[in-house]
Order: sequence, then structure tokens, then C-alpha cells
Amino acid sequence: MAWRCHGKTHKEQIQQLHKNGIIKSDAVYSAMLAVARQDFCSHDPYRDSPQSIGSNATISAPHMHAYALETLRDHLKPGCKVLDVGCGSGYLSACMALMVGEEGRVVGIDHIPSLVEMSTANTRKHHNALLDSGRLSYVEGDGRMGYPAGGPYDCIHVGAAAPDIPTALLDQLARGGRMVIPVGAENSVQKFIQVDMTDDGHLDKKNLLEVRYVPLTDKGRQIRTWR
Repeated sequence: MAWRCHGKTHKEQIQQLHKNGIIKSDAVYSAMLAVARQDFCSHDPYRDSPQSIGSNATISAPHMHAYALETLRDHLKPGCKVLDVGCGSGYLSACMALMVGEEGRVVGIDHIPSLVEMSTANTRKHHNALLDSGRLSYVEGDGRMGYPAGGPYDCIHVGAAAPDIPTALLDQLARGGRMVIPVGAENSVQKFIQVDMTDDGHLDKKNLLEVRYVPLTDKGRQIRTWR
């Protein structure tokens, strides 16, 4: 059903994602319905495809946001700690912040200052409380290195494709935690990989599906490519 869950309104799009079996749970349905995509995407917000947000970055297609949230759902329970690498527009970070509840914490990290400012401004349109309470924060930094100050994390989402899984992110994944990350070369088919850290510290990896994401790269290269 990928690429087919378009809608004329935000609510209609969420209903299509549910009807087509991509959204499966009440928790994900409620979170995505509460965070209006038009606040985070100025062009074709209800089309089920990635859209440019500037700086050589994109907001992922709605079906991929839904798929990621469903895959991570059991690690987005109230009180969980979350890292969103390459937070971009801030949409998914805001959804996850709603899911983890008042005692949870979500850090969205991006190395492009204008995207950090954008994600903050987007969130403030209708979800000021998430930021003011500290439940959600956006920081500037190299997401490949994670954000040790907020870890270890029950959940890590990576929104750009890495050639390999960064060791720093594995080191910040809590025991019992889960990461999803696209892995593969730029401009090629990549694998969306689930990484689970067992309670005894073992890593279990599972290929979920084939995807195409923008690369998880350094700040200078991303800006040069965009310009």
C-alpha cells in the first residue's frame, strides 16, 4: 500500500493509513492524528511521498512515519527515552513525544541549524507544551554520534541512510531497546533494519524492507550538495 495513502485532509490521510493496514494500533493512530502534517510540510502535505524541506533534507512519506512508529511502538511507552536522528521537520519527534507521555523524553537531533530552528517552530504551532515541559527537545549536532547526554535510549530512530550502523548509536541503545535505521549506499536501494538490544547486551538485527532515504552524511557535504 506504499505510496497510495493520499488524502485531501490530514484526517483523511491518517484514516487511509489505518484502512490499508499501515497504522495498526490506537497509540500510533492517535499520535499521528494529533500532529498535523501541514504544520511540518508546506508542499503537498497529504501526498504519501517524501517532500523536500530544504537543506537537502526531506520529510519522509506518511506511510514510512507510520511504519516506523508501529515498529517502535513497544519502545515508545510512557516514560521511555527516545533519540530521533536527523529530525528534519520535527514531525516524527513530535509524534513520539506524545506517545511517551509526560514522564518520557524525546531528543531530536540534526546538524543543520536551520532545520533545528524549523522543527522547533513547526512544533510550536500547536504543541508548545511538549517543548516547554522538556518532554521534547531539539538539538544541533552530528546525529551519527548520537546524543550521549540524554541516553541510554529505549528507542532510536534514524531518518537518513548510513553506509553502516554507527557504533556510537549502538552504544547509546539501552538494554531491551530498539533502533530502526536505513542502511545502504546513497542513490541505491537500502535496507530498513531493526536492531534490538537484548537484556544481556546481545544485538539482534532484522531486515524489514527495502527503502530509499537521503544519506546520513556530514554537515558540510549536505550543505554543499544542497547549494
